Amino acid sequence: MGEIDPAFIQDREHRPKLSPIEAEGIPLIDLLPLTTSLDNTDSLVSEIRDACKNWGFFQVINHGVPLEKRQRIEDAARKFFALPLEEKRKVRRDEMQVLGYYDTEHTKNVRDWKEVFDLTVDDPIRVPASTDLDEKEVIEWHNKWPEYPPELREACEEYAEEVSKLSHKLLELIALSLGLPADRFHGFFKEQTTFIRLNHYPPCPVPHLALGVGRHKDSGALTVLAQDDVGGLEVRRKSDGEWIRVKPTPDAYIINVGDIIQVWSNDMYESVEHRVMVNSERERLSIPFFFNPASYTMVKPLEELIDKQNPARYKGYSWGRFLATRTSGNFRKLNVENLQIQHFRIPDSKLATA
Repeated sequence: MGEIDPAFIQDREHRPKLSPIEAEGIPLIDLLPLTTSLDNTDSLVSEIRDACKNWGFFQVINHGVPLEKRQRIEDAARKFFALPLEEKRKVRRDEMQVLGYYDTEHTKNVRDWKEVFDLTVDDPIRVPASTDLDEKEVIEWHNKWPEYPPELREACEEYAEEVSKLSHKLLELIALSLGLPADRFHGFFKEQTTFIRLNHYPPCPVPHLALGVGRHKDSGALTVLAQDDVGGLEVRRKSDGEWIRVKPTPDAYIINVGDIIQVWSNDMYESVEHRVMVNSERERLSIPFFFNPASYTMVKPLEELIDKQNPARYKGYSWGRFLATRTSGNFRKLNVENLQIQHFRIPDSKLATA
């Protein structure tokens, strides 16, 4: 990544500010009450509701994920990314086997200043073989593991187990915050397509021109992010559209609502745009946990949240086909915008008769 390929350069209107606004107001929520039970958590549920409505992002502390599990996966990730490029590319992903190492990903058709290693929590996962609606065949995505560091696989699997527990707790709180039973979302995740990404952002000589990840929204249900002390995550504030830097909080996780929850909630909660700044002097590591339902899930507004006064704002769509389409867009620059939930949105003019 030493030479500046024009593919990295953001359009002028999307270039980052080198003096970012530090976040004030992104909620920091203490999950300590969950160590007993979900009973008597009205205050916690209210905090989750306000955070999801006003920000789409929040941080959690006392979350129950052992710090040593996080440190172990971070240490193993740093060892992997320190390997020579030819070693990392031995587990390079491609359009057929989409898991493993990759260093030429695009967001909004601009190349990201990063390298990644992707793995799924369930191994393998099954997804549609193509984006064709008439296609019945499914294919399997299998994890690829490097020879070094030998502890990477176990570190990832142990970490996944702990963050899965946290994700289920958060989803229960979100269900309660929507006035639903705590277990309302459980059935969607019995054969989940959840994956973990190890992100490595090398120092960038042109941090005013490039981004680690361009502006985007997360297409899944929920994202649980661990970031190091370098920071770089920016969130587009809903109130005024300004980009706000999320200051790292030690041993906290950053949580954001994804597109699927936006659709399930029928726009009560919104998936918010975010991006990643790069640093000219320091490398950065982050580990997002993308909590996603089974590939056969039809994503649509929940029946309990729609009525004549609040009709469904989205047509249902197949999560598996959506995932397959979005994943294919990671491997090449497209001539059109990648698939978004807005493509399934029912126009306001048709809501009354939809």
